[in-house]
Amino acid sequence: MLNSLIEQGYGESEDLNCAEKILYGANEAYHLGLTPEALRIASGFGGGMAIGSVCGALTAAIMVLGILFVKDRAHESDKIKILTQELFDTYQDQMGDIDCTPLKNHYRREDIKCRYVIAKAAAALDTIIEKEQANIQHK
Repeated sequence: MLNSLIEQGYGESEDLNCAEKILYGANEAYHLGLTPEALRIASGFGGGMAIGSVCGALTAAIMVLGILFVKDRAHESDKIKILTQELFDTYQDQMGDIDCTPLKNHYRREDIKCRYVIAKAAAALDTIIEKEQANIQHK
């Protein structure tokens, strides 16, 4: 779902950063109902929070997991911790890192910028969401 949007260049013409592409795209793909004001929350997370730290696509993916799987607050269960760890582990295994600077050094290309990096985060997020939704339906 979200991965397909990103692979097609979602958010590039609007000049969205990596975190914005994930959150705005997830808002469309998963019908989250976030307002334009709420979507702006992702703006400061691009470029590894502007310091090359954890990839903004991953931090926005955690935002999406929180919206979908936290009822009121994180401490109500360990679910968000488990899902976040799964996201990071999957991404680390596939990409070799979770931090922006090494990811950009290895994967960023001038013609597509970080599309591949963002698409991999979207794919990992899609997989987790599909699995969790299937678990909910089987209960």
